[in-house]
Amino acid sequence: MNSAQDKLRNFVPQHSFFVGIDSDGCVFDTMEIKHKECFIPAFILHWSLQAISKYARRAWEFVNLYSRWRGVNRFPALTQTMDLLRDWPEPMRRGVEIPHLTSLEAWIHSGQPLGNPSLEAEANRTGDALLQRTVTWSKDVNRRIAEMVKGVPPFPYFRECAERLAREADIICVSQTPGEALEREWEEHDIARYAAVIAGQEMGSKKDHLRLAAGGKYATGHLLMIGDAPGDLAAARANGALFFPINPGHEEESWRRLRDEGIGRFFNQTFAGDYETALIADFEKLLPETPPWK
Repeated sequence: MNSAQDKLRNFVPQHSFFVGIDSDGCVFDTMEIKHKECFIPAFILHWSLQAISKYARRAWEFVNLYSRWRGVNRFPALTQTMDLLRDWPEPMRRGVEIPHLTSLEAWIHSGQPLGNPSLEAEANRTGDALLQRTVTWSKDVNRRIAEMVKGVPPFPYFRECAERLAREADIICVSQTPGEALEREWEEHDIARYAAVIAGQEMGSKKDHLRLAAGGKYATGHLLMIGDAPGDLAAARANGALFFPINPGHEEESWRRLRDEGIGRFFNQTFAGDYETALIADFEKLLPETPPWK
């Protein structure tokens, strides 16, 4: 059993409504800086992709920023990016060997929380060189993020939304970012006070976070997930929660719309149905499944 999850399991509602909020790319405009300045340089370095760096960069950006996989946990993102590169004739003609991450995929599908502590334990247990390499890469990413990502405030209108939501709803942060980075960012900008729990990748998937914190504790229609990625929508659907999208590239506008109409509709129970359907349709148009080079 994952003891980190006890915080969610033991959460006792203080209000009759519940709101889960993603962090990177949703509350903070940090997706671009984290991926372009931290993840990608470490990806190229640790996986020896220097000879195809421009392709590696495009593939990583597509998976993590500009596609249906946006916001996915870093470990499935790594395997997905390798698969895309392997399937792309131009970089493959450069003769670079793209490793098959078989042991990493087995761990991803093992049901363990997809975070560094669990991966490191598995790497130590098995002595698997590929898992060890993944741990080294992942820790380097965290180090780069801690050095690089500072002074990036929440999107405009977020604080007003958080203030209004907190009056009538329990709020938790639902993210696949490591917990220590989340706590650092939420504390730095004095918004940790809005969240009853800050849940990162060590506490399981976003679906797990919602299920453990809110499952069976609130009435139908009283759960809302706010996010900027299809994984946030999937987590909401799996838990019978409503979904408000923060549209990539239109974040400020989305928070303003949530402030002006979404929150009122959530609390007065007119959110479900046509309103939510239209929001989701607009959101899904922004994130394609097929990369532009295909």
